[in-house]
Amino acid sequence: MRVNVGDVLRFTSHKVGTAEHHAEVLEVLGAGGEPPYRVRYDDGRETEIFPGVDCVLEDAVHLRSPHVD
Repeated sequence: MRVNVGDVLRFTSHKVGTAEHHAEVLEVLGAGGEPPYRVRYDDGRETEIFPGVDCVLEDAVHLRSPHVD
């Protein structure tokens, strides 16, 4: 995953009843947009992360369009 400052990451859960959450990228600490990232979650907490498989770049989700025949 390669991100830029200001991008929003979406974290999903594999556990029923657990809400997804979002985090804004405040700083890219790795080379070339690679992790780790310093992020701020919806509730205001800030931390450094290495995103896992439950994380997607929010903008990438919105850029997908359904295939229409």
